[in-house]
Amino acid sequence: MTTAPPTQFTAVLDPNDLANLPRDLSFHPVKNDTPKVLTREQVEQFNREGYVKGIRVYDDAEIADIRGYFDRLLAKVVAAGGDSYSISSAHLKYGRVWDIVTNAKIVAAVKDLLGENCVGWGSHFFCKMPKDGKTVAWHQDSSYWPLTPSKAVTAWLAVDDADVENACMRFVSGSHHHGKMTFRPSDPKEHNVLNQTIENVEQFGHFVNDCLKAGEISLHSDLLLHGSEANISDRRRCGLTLRYAPVDVHAYMDWNQKGVWVSGRDPKGHWSNRARPSEE
Repeated sequence: MTTAPPTQFTAVLDPNDLANLPRDLSFHPVKNDTPKVLTREQVEQFNREGYVKGIRVYDDAEIADIRGYFDRLLAKVVAAGGDSYSISSAHLKYGRVWDIVTNAKIVAAVKDLLGENCVGWGSHFFCKMPKDGKTVAWHQDSSYWPLTPSKAVTAWLAVDDADVENACMRFVSGSHHHGKMTFRPSDPKEHNVLNQTIENVEQFGHFVNDCLKAGEISLHSDLLLHGSEANISDRRRCGLTLRYAPVDVHAYMDWNQKGVWVSGRDPKGHWSNRARPSEE
């Protein structure tokens, strides 16, 4: 089905709004002995460590074109009073972002982890400008999302090269096996882009830097601990997070209205199937 719901959704929900929702926040291992894009070793790594990285999707010319598009979009958003973190649920408004969410190469890799019937439901630019001073505190995506069971996967597309110098994302390998974790509200002194902080994360696994070349993606579980330091370099670090889930995931609070079927079908008709926006 195709519906026409509102196009504005809250990117960061109040934890109190989620506390009483019946949700399964435990890791569900991938069962796929015949992946088509990822290797069996990568599927095993995702199950074991919660992520895979360094998957090439766009060549240099293609990602340069996307980067130029983002530069123009960012200038438009800033002129309207936003900032480099304001462009959320972008596939609901911008056709070019819808094209990325539905990109066949990305979807093929995601399907190796989620199965044939899956939906794209989220897209958010996390753009750390040079010396912007903002961090992304250690967190689990599942703590922010009204989804159950906890099977969502994020594809993090590097629009710019992302490395330690310009504050690439970091993972705590294997932390997804610990289920829902306790967090506290972030202190303003943390300059956190989001609003939750999980402390003492070293007890849950070892740290991994998600260094990516522009045009590459990483994939990580919604239960995996991750975050990033402030970008104190002279280089920008822009990434586009693309959120996917199998269609058997239930979304509360009308978040199913964000959906775009990227593969297969939705037998229960829970998820919307949003058409490509006309605005570029």
